Amino acid sequence: MSISSINYSSSILGAQIRNINQQLTDLSTQLSTGKLSQNYSGMGTNEGFAIASRAQLSNIAAYTDTITNVNVNINLANTALQSLTTIRNTVQTGSASTAQDLNVNGQTVAQNTAAAQFGSMVGVLNTQSGNRYLFSGTAVSTQSVANAGDIINGTTTQAGFKTVMAERQAADLGANGMGRLVQTQPTPSSVQVSEDVAGSPFGLKIKAVSSTLTGATVTGPSGSPVSFSVDLNGVNPNNGDKLSIQFTLPDGTTEQIDLTASTATPTPAGSFAIDTTTPGNTATNLNTALNTAIKKLANTSLVAASAVIAGDNFFNTASSAIGAPKTNQAAPAAPISGATALSGTSPSDSISPGFVAGDTITVNGTTLTFVSSGATGNQLNVTDSIQTLLSKIDAITGTSKPSTVHGGAITINTDDAASLNITSSNTGALGSLGFGTTPVTATQPPLRVGSSPASSATTLVNGSANTVKWYLGNDGPGSPRSTATARVDDSVTVQYGAQANEDAIRRQLQAIAVFGTFSTSPTGQYSGGQVSALSLRVTQALTQQPGQQRIEDIQTDIAMAQNTMKDATTRHTQAKAQLQTIVDQAESASPDQVASEILALQNALQASYQVTSNLAQLSLVKFL
Repeated sequence: MSISSINYSSSILGAQIRNINQQLTDLSTQLSTGKLSQNYSGMGTNEGFAIASRAQLSNIAAYTDTITNVNVNINLANTALQSLTTIRNTVQTGSASTAQDLNVNGQTVAQNTAAAQFGSMVGVLNTQSGNRYLFSGTAVSTQSVANAGDIINGTTTQAGFKTVMAERQAADLGANGMGRLVQTQPTPSSVQVSEDVAGSPFGLKIKAVSSTLTGATVTGPSGSPVSFSVDLNGVNPNNGDKLSIQFTLPDGTTEQIDLTASTATPTPAGSFAIDTTTPGNTATNLNTALNTAIKKLANTSLVAASAVIAGDNFFNTASSAIGAPKTNQAAPAAPISGATALSGTSPSDSISPGFVAGDTITVNGTTLTFVSSGATGNQLNVTDSIQTLLSKIDAITGTSKPSTVHGGAITINTDDAASLNITSSNTGALGSLGFGTTPVTATQPPLRVGSSPASSATTLVNGSANTVKWYLGNDGPGSPRSTATARVDDSVTVQYGAQANEDAIRRQLQAIAVFGTFSTSPTGQYSGGQVSALSLRVTQALTQQPGQQRIEDIQTDIAMAQNTMKDATTRHTQAKAQLQTIVDQAESASPDQVASEILALQNALQASYQVTSNLAQLSLVKFL
């Protein structure tokens, strides 16, 4: 009988020892790494939850990076906007100052300050975050605003604002320096003032005339072009009687001339002499006083208003569609007015041909329908007035400047020239309003005086081909804030874009450019009045008006984005802690438990080695 030797490696006991050694190795790895396993199969049944949690943790890390980057951009933008507010306050304080001393360049200290602040503002608007221009909308790689020197002075091929302003001033003043008004004395006892061309956008516009002149006959303002006349009828007015004429200036402001009949010697300013010896000379005195007053108005307030509207022509996206002067059916023919009826059937003071029931006018995609009576919503009665139609159009376009009728010409104003589009199913009736082509559109800015010499020009034209474009970034569609968006949570996005041509920014840049660019003769007769009138307008332009966007509104918008991200960060922090707990519970090994298991296995291994040692000492003798 033979006895086989004991084979340790193939014995059950050897396998057990090897298993214990492997467990010890695994537990030692767990103790050193803190992980249950170095591979998926060893993680256990909860590893699926850990994998899903890791994916969410990865998303949170990405959102956190996005929030960090967006906060950098917002903080820079907010700093820039705060700088704009400081610039506004500095220029406004200067423009409100009563000091009007002119230097050799025909500017005040406040104007010099404004010129410097204009350059600063341009620099602020070209703020970058990395390679991103913060005020260019979606065009983040494009400089937001042209260089300050190019904007004001132009380039070799394109005119700057200074040229546009000079052209506009020449067009508004006219060749005779009377604000495009024509003054005559048709009879020895009368005076007459008329606008030079109906429908022209330039110069003074006669708005209203009132009189307390005893025995005088006042006619107008009426006609096309608009005019008024005053006939003293050979009778002297009483001392203190007054003639008042209101004018609308190019920037929409209104100024009034008051002339008082006087027997005082010398004749006080703002008065005309009553010639008690020769009453016929009183009309001549009135004519002379009126001429002096109009020239003063034209060369002071009109010049200031011209500079302001030139700024609008250059910087603003708003524009107008101006119809040709038209007359209604009345006999003799009279210019259409806001009260003129839209129907061509009756009464006599209506356009011809007119609108009838069923006709439509479509404004920027919104249709207005004509009905016989009982109009509601987007409907018009055929007997409604032109002013009613203009009010409907203004409500659709949302213009900040109401459309008008003056001297038989309709001016439709819009804050967005690119969007204006008006068509009608009755093109003849639309033509009766003075619009000879369809669709009716607005002239695209920048606007330039339409012909040379500017003093006799009658139109504004699109100057984009030969004029500096001041804003270089993205220009819609959509809101400026939507030009930069970021996802900061699975279901949350924030908008934080900005554009240098936003209304609040553009109005400020425009006002500062006007104030800092305008200059006059240091010793001119009307220079002080020009600067004073301009300072008043600039101060008002830099004063926040109800309903207008403010720099602070933009700051509020981006602050809301920051608050949204702050809330998202709080949620991410809480979720991150919970998700990490799930991962740790699924994958982490407890040091205490592992140490306990290692101790137990060491004891088991020691016992196994002892048994193995005893078995290894067996012999046949001991076996027997």
